[in-house]
Amino acid sequence: MTTETASFAARTVLRVGYGALQLERLHNRRDEAVALLRRAVELGVDHVDTAEFYGSGFANDVIRKALRPEDDVLVVTKVGADPHPGGHPPLRLAQRPEQLRTSVEDNLRSLGVDRLAVVNLRRLDTGPGLRPEGDQVVDLDDQLAMMTALRDEGKIGAIGLSSVTLDGLRRALPAGVVCVQNAYSLVSRDDEDLLRLCTAEGIAWVPFFPLGGAFPGLPKATDEPAVHAVAASLGVTPSQVGLAWLLHHAPNVLLIPGTANTAHLEANIAVGGITLDAAALRALDAIESRSNDLPIG
Repeated sequence: MTTETASFAARTVLRVGYGALQLERLHNRRDEAVALLRRAVELGVDHVDTAEFYGSGFANDVIRKALRPEDDVLVVTKVGADPHPGGHPPLRLAQRPEQLRTSVEDNLRSLGVDRLAVVNLRRLDTGPGLRPEGDQVVDLDDQLAMMTALRDEGKIGAIGLSSVTLDGLRRALPAGVVCVQNAYSLVSRDDEDLLRLCTAEGIAWVPFFPLGGAFPGLPKATDEPAVHAVAASLGVTPSQVGLAWLLHHAPNVLLIPGTANTAHLEANIAVGGITLDAAALRALDAIESRSNDLPIG
């Protein structure tokens, strides 16, 4: 059995949280989105990941309406990009220090809070996605100076990093880092050394695209025969096996799978109770890891 809770930002949270990106799919059904998030809380979720650029503020609006102070949910947001409605993708990079400050202020306003518990700095140095160009190429030290200033001012409680390299995390450690969000899955384990450093330093590892396959050309955990075989033996889905492997792989892994479907939400949260025995883990560990470092855009 996996450990159901883990330490994160001086708190203990359920290891399976909720990522709010998919709430955008319910943009014209706001009440359903609120009900979905309430159901997550009922199921024990106490860690929600969001950003102002998720649905151009829609996700944050739903979180503000759905969550209550007595729920005691740790809301983690991120900066480094801003909404760009109608754009492809619908966000624009915002890496400069003054843009980070503005993004923090935007998240404070849309979430309706005076302080953001954890803010991830999305660096875009690695993994699939956009790459910074021109004035959006900013030194990490300059960004960390702004993030620590915002923390000193009480606007944010703790700092995380996203799409960061091993060298970047090493440089950032003196600033105090509570979590790292990188693209990582059973089939794309480029960041094994980074994960080991996070484990040693007590930093939460929060993989996005935890099943891979976020963009065309990237591997998918659910395409692997070994994943299907383990799923069949346990009576669970291949997606659940891919997520359960992450929880078994390191004790500091926290999951933030997103969905707009209540049944999928319940299946995701049930992953915390799936046990993978030694034979299953050997079969899954033997799956070849392929690169996830694919620029998009």
